[in-house]
Amino acid sequence: MSHTYNYKEIEQKWRKKWEENPVNVETEEKEKYYCLDMFPYPSGSGLHVGHWRGYVLSDVWSRYKMLQGYYVLHPMGWDAFGLPAENYAISQGVHPAKATAENVENFKRQLKEISAIYDWDKEINTTDPEYYKWTQWIFVKMFKEGLAYEKEMPINWCPDCKTGLANEEVVNGECERCGSSVTKKNLRQWMLKITAYAERLLEDLEGLEWPEKVKKMQSDWIGKSYGAEIDFNVVDSEEKIKVFTTRPDTLFGATFMVLAPEHQLVSEITTNAQKEEVEDYVYKASLKSSVDRMQDKEKTGVFTGSYVVNPLNGEKLPIWVSDYVLADYGTGAIMCVPAHDERDFDFAKKFDIAIVQVIAKEESDVNKVLEEAYTEDGIMINSGVFDGMQATKAKEAIITYLEEHNIGNRTTNYKLRDWVFSRQRYWGEPIPIIHCDDCGAVAVPENELPVELPNVESYEPTGTGESPLAAIDEWVNTTCPTCGKSAKRETNTMPQWAGSSWYFLRYVDVNNTEELVSKEKAKEWLPVDMYVGGIEHAVLHLLYARFYTKFLNDIGVVDFAEPFKRLFNQGMICKDGAKMSKSKGNVVSPDELVNDYGCDSLRLYELFVGPPELDSEWDDRGIDGVHRFINRFWNIIVDSKDKEIEATKEMEKIKHKMIYEITHRINSFSLNTVVSGFMEYTNKLIDVAKTTGGIDKDTANTMIVLMAPFAPHIAEELWEQQGNTNSVFDNSWPEYDEEKMKDDTVQMPVQLNGKVRATIEIDVKEDKESVLKKARESVENKLDGKSIVKEIYVPSKIINLVVK
Repeated sequence: MSHTYNYKEIEQKWRKKWEENPVNVETEEKEKYYCLDMFPYPSGSGLHVGHWRGYVLSDVWSRYKMLQGYYVLHPMGWDAFGLPAENYAISQGVHPAKATAENVENFKRQLKEISAIYDWDKEINTTDPEYYKWTQWIFVKMFKEGLAYEKEMPINWCPDCKTGLANEEVVNGECERCGSSVTKKNLRQWMLKITAYAERLLEDLEGLEWPEKVKKMQSDWIGKSYGAEIDFNVVDSEEKIKVFTTRPDTLFGATFMVLAPEHQLVSEITTNAQKEEVEDYVYKASLKSSVDRMQDKEKTGVFTGSYVVNPLNGEKLPIWVSDYVLADYGTGAIMCVPAHDERDFDFAKKFDIAIVQVIAKEESDVNKVLEEAYTEDGIMINSGVFDGMQATKAKEAIITYLEEHNIGNRTTNYKLRDWVFSRQRYWGEPIPIIHCDDCGAVAVPENELPVELPNVESYEPTGTGESPLAAIDEWVNTTCPTCGKSAKRETNTMPQWAGSSWYFLRYVDVNNTEELVSKEKAKEWLPVDMYVGGIEHAVLHLLYARFYTKFLNDIGVVDFAEPFKRLFNQGMICKDGAKMSKSKGNVVSPDELVNDYGCDSLRLYELFVGPPELDSEWDDRGIDGVHRFINRFWNIIVDSKDKEIEATKEMEKIKHKMIYEITHRINSFSLNTVVSGFMEYTNKLIDVAKTTGGIDKDTANTMIVLMAPFAPHIAEELWEQQGNTNSVFDNSWPEYDEEKMKDDTVQMPVQLNGKVRATIEIDVKEDKESVLKKARESVENKLDGKSIVKEIYVPSKIINLVVK
């Protein structure tokens, strides 16, 4: 019999009931669990089905933990400051505050249709002054600890967004937000000294239950390397150039030096004859982003006309300038060993610079002409007293020599650079600093926070390197909190990352007006137990959040140093082979699908579409099959509800196998196979019901509870129809009995001389002689006159009859 599954009526009914009587209720007996989504920035295009995927994943996990007896904190908020929100507002010709409020309202409507168990009483918004008061407070604390400082430096500049960008916001030489080619610009910047935490950020990765690929991405970005810093004297000058190298064993093979175009000594050491050519090269390099410079395969450069002295052998090395060297990595200068570095080899070949081999595979290779750089280990050659030594050992020996002669020292270097923290835009948290001619940069007193963003009509970026705030005299002009004289406010604003680097702390104590988070609440809830979000945040957001947490731990705000115990990164949903985006025209909105199929069907399809950690191609037609399954699930339970069905042994076996499979699959986050498992076991029970007239009540109830985290509306409705007066989420997660999962019979292959020739069905308790008798009978007509000379029997696995 078929019963109508009216998903619209059912989902509306239960959404209303859950609002009136939440199912996630805190009690003293319940252990606490914190499951968190990476909160969205509310864009104008609203949520698409790719966004839904992550939110469904975290909600399934939260509801599963509820059924395991936890009270789950599962909050939601808005990352609403920054470039995306401001650029959208500009495109729409409205104020960012108005556009953001409208977008938040739309996002919230869409999120409510997912029916996730968000606690909206704990909602936060990074643009709320009561929130960003604490974002500014953290900055003030960092400033007082010497971790926030000013510096004029060449930064990545987006000509379209008209603002500076951190290195992490530049992807393949383009602005991560708008796709424009990024150039360089010298600007006064606020920096955060994240490099002070480089070693801890690296070491603490070890204890995290995070995907290995994410830990590797973080490790690679921090980029720890060991080596030596060496001083090279400039010929006919008092200047010295310091270089960092990971290969001091190749120092005898250095034949030239390269400086970054921004290196402070470039103008000083360039000879008059080379000045015009060098200046032209430096200017052109300033128009490229760091990423472009590192990726350019064709090496370019210009000779300065000057030389340095190799401190080990006295050789004069020409000093070149090339844009493949970056000023903010190492010392901005490198010694070049073309015989043992591919990049240096190409450069030397192009500009006809000497190539001297100092490491050989074996000593007989001394006079061989290199066709390419030799980068493996080997024996030292052409290296004075170090000749014949293994290169790996020579590395230590040469560092010791450098230290003894005061021309170098062993050191550790990191690729991680300090964080460019200021933006020349309007829509962001004002940096709480006052500039005084007498006192310098002074922090706004903590009791005067927040420094609120003024409400202005004209907020478009200036492009001059100054924020639009600089034009608001009545806001800019103030008094110095230290000396009382006239002073000016800092007009740059914070980047979008500022508010999202600590938001997970605020959720647990949103109404606290006296402190960022109370120690009691922090101890009760933090760190986050499960963090769910996209792989695109594997470097930026996670690194910054870890840095903020470690700093707040150092100053005693929290008593833990890592913010997220467990991390799960969901893959992207793609359409037509590309990531969904409005610009590509391949966005699929969940709104129509919810209307046509219901929330539960879409929730299940979001999981069914592929392994959750991998990217998956979206196909609207696939939801039809999931919707048909939900109807079958509905019908088997509704068909059985008024019948007195006795549980058969087969029903018991299917039920316990289903509990086992669903439990193990959800624990391993194999959520697509959870859905296929539901389909498989529901079909098996439908087949059994054909002979019994239905399924027993306990099996039906078990199916409903197992389905509840995934399709909560239909689960609640069926639970009520079973005659229950409480919520399905008041139950405990079902447990399986391994004894009841065992099969009574098994299929066994019968082999003749190792080749399968038949299959027999046997009782699992059947004795050996009976099994072998059945085996002989099954192949009797395949012996071809041969005799069985040996019988090999492995219980429940294999029978091999050896014949001659």
